[in-house]
Amino acid sequence: MVFFVLVLFERIKEMNIEKQIEFDRVKEIWSGLTHTGYAKNMIKEAGIILDETQLNKALRDTGDAREIIERQGTPPLQDVTEIWEILHIAKRGECLTPFQLEKVERVLAAVRRLKAYLSCGRAYENSLAFYDENLDELEDLQREISSQIRNGSVDDRASKFLYDTRNEIRQLEDAMKQKAEQVIRNNKVCMADSYYTTRNGRICVPVKKEYKLKVSGSVIDRSSTGSTLFIEPAGVAGLYEERELQLIAEANEVSRILYTLTVMVADAASAMEEDVRMMEKLDFIFSKGRLSIELCCTAPIINTDRIIRLSAARHPLMDREENVPLDFSLGGSERGIVITGPNTGGKTVAIKTVMLNCYMAQCGLHVTCEKAEIAMNDHYLCDIGDGQNLSENLSTFSAHIKNVIGILELVTKNSFVIMDELGSGTDPAEGMGIATAILEELRKSGANFLVTTHYPEIKGYADRTEGIKNARMTFDKETLKPTYKMVIGEAGESCAFYIADRLGMPESMLKTAVEAAYGKNALEDYEFLHNDELKKTGTKRIKESKKTHADRSLVSKFSIGDSVMISPEQKIAIVCEPINEKGVLRVQVAKRKIYINQRRVKLLVKADKLYPEDYDFSIIFDSVQNRKIRHDMERKFMDEVIREN
Repeated sequence: MVFFVLVLFERIKEMNIEKQIEFDRVKEIWSGLTHTGYAKNMIKEAGIILDETQLNKALRDTGDAREIIERQGTPPLQDVTEIWEILHIAKRGECLTPFQLEKVERVLAAVRRLKAYLSCGRAYENSLAFYDENLDELEDLQREISSQIRNGSVDDRASKFLYDTRNEIRQLEDAMKQKAEQVIRNNKVCMADSYYTTRNGRICVPVKKEYKLKVSGSVIDRSSTGSTLFIEPAGVAGLYEERELQLIAEANEVSRILYTLTVMVADAASAMEEDVRMMEKLDFIFSKGRLSIELCCTAPIINTDRIIRLSAARHPLMDREENVPLDFSLGGSERGIVITGPNTGGKTVAIKTVMLNCYMAQCGLHVTCEKAEIAMNDHYLCDIGDGQNLSENLSTFSAHIKNVIGILELVTKNSFVIMDELGSGTDPAEGMGIATAILEELRKSGANFLVTTHYPEIKGYADRTEGIKNARMTFDKETLKPTYKMVIGEAGESCAFYIADRLGMPESMLKTAVEAAYGKNALEDYEFLHNDELKKTGTKRIKESKKTHADRSLVSKFSIGDSVMISPEQKIAIVCEPINEKGVLRVQVAKRKIYINQRRVKLLVKADKLYPEDYDFSIIFDSVQNRKIRHDMERKFMDEVIREN
C-alpha cells in the first residue's frame, strides 16, 4: 500500500501541477515574505491538505495572522537558523565565543519582543495570540549575557576582578610608554628618531648603531640598513613582565566568564530550542497572513459536497487594475463545464484562475476572490500547454495524449481536472472524437472538471449529456476585443469569421469558408461588411541578373589550331582553347598562352587547311615532358602530374 502511494505521488509530481497552474510563482512571492529558512522550506514543500479538520485549522491560522498584522503591524521575527549550531556547541561542552553569545542574546531579545507582540492580540481574542504561552523569555540568561558581553567581547565590568585587572594593564602600558619617552629625552644624541616604537609586541627606542652601549636594555630588532637598533630599555622590560602576568590573569578571567555563560546557555538549550521552533512555526503562519494582505485575498469556505462557487475571482499574478473578475460555479448535479469562445478570449486564464484559487485554499491560504466556496479534492490534475518535448521525441498531440492518459489513470470522484484545448493537435475529425471520449470518461469518474475546446460537436455533446454544461467567454464583435467574462449555460463560438470580416477579408472568401465549415445553408446566418475583392498591393519585383551568352556563330568560327591575327598588335597566334560562354578564347603567341576577347581576334586560316585530319595538337601546345607523361599514362599507372604550360 505504501509503495502504491509513493508511485502515485511520483506520477502526480511528474505532471508538475504547480508549475502548470503557476502556483510555483505564487510560492516565490510567499517565500519572499518569510524570515527563517525553516519557513522557506515549509513553503517549498507545501501541498494540498487532505484532512478537513487540519485544513480548517490552517485557514483559521491564516485569518488570525492577517488580523494581527493589520491591527499591530509586521511581527518582530528574524532569521534564527544559526542558533541551532550555537546550541549544539554549548551542549557539547565547548566554550562559546562572545560573538556567538551575542547571537544568543539577540534571539532571546526577539523572543521577548514576539511574546509582547502576541500578548497584545489577546485584547481582541485572537487565538494566534495565545501562542505567547509557548515562548520562554529566559530573562536571567538574556540579562547575564547583555551585561557581560558587549561589542563582540567580554565587557570590562563583567566582574570586579576583570575590571581591576584591565585597569592595572592600562596603567602598566602607560608607565611603559612614559619610561620609553624619558629614555629618549635623556639620550637625544643617541637616538635615530624622537619617537618610541613597538617591535614584536615590545616598546623600543630607536638607537643609532654606534651608541649601542650608551642605552641600557635589550636589542629587539634592527633596521633594514642595520644603522638603527631598536632597544627595549631595562626599566620598560620590568614593566613589560608585570603586564604579561596581568594579561594572563585577564585571559583566565575572560575564559571563566565565557564558560560560565556557556553553561547557562547549555542549561537553557531545551527551552531555547522550543522558542526557536515556535518562532519558525509562527514565521510560516504569519507569512500566510502577509500573503493574504499582499494579494488582497479573502478566506474561503471549505466543503466536501463537491461544490465550487467563486465570486469576482482573480488570477493572483495578474494586475488587479487590468484583471476582469470571474464568477464561477460548479457542483450539485453538474460535474463538468465545457468552455468555448474565441482565441485570446481568456479561456485558459479562466480555468487556471479557478484551479489556482482552489489549490491555494486547500493549501491553507486565502484566495483572490470576494467570496469563495471550495470543495476539497484528492487530486488536482491538469493538461495545459503544448507539452512538446524534443528530447523525448513527443509531438504536441502525443504529449497531450500521454498526459491525458496519466490523468485518467489517477482521477477519482473527488478529483478536480482542467484541460485546455481538448483534442487539439491532430486531424479535426479524429481530435473531436478523442475529445468526446475523454469527456465521457471524466463524466463517468464523477470528478469535477473544466475543459476548453473549439469543436462545435463538443458543444452539442455537452448540451445533450447530463452532468455537463456549456459555458462561453464573451467577445465584443464590434471592437474585436475579448471581455474576459464567462457565461455558464451558453455555448460560445470561435468568432473567426467575424474577426476575419472586421480585418478586411473579402466576402467571397468568407462565404467559401462558411460553406466549407458548415455547408451552404449556414450562409443565411451571416452578414459580412466587406464586399470588395482582394486588392493586390504587392509592388516589389524580382530583378534577374543579366546573363552573358557567347554568340553561337563565334563558337563555330574559332577552332583549336586556327591561325588568327591579334589586334592592335598585329601578331599571329594559334587558337589553343575555343571561345567560352563569356566570349573569351585562349591563343598561343610565341611560346606563351594568353586569354583574349574574341573581338580582338581575326581568323586568318582554318586549322583543317593547315594540319592533316586527326592531327595531335599537343605537339604544338604541350611541352616534351608533358607529352612523355601523357604517353606513359596511356600504357600504365603513373604518379606523375601533367603541368599546364
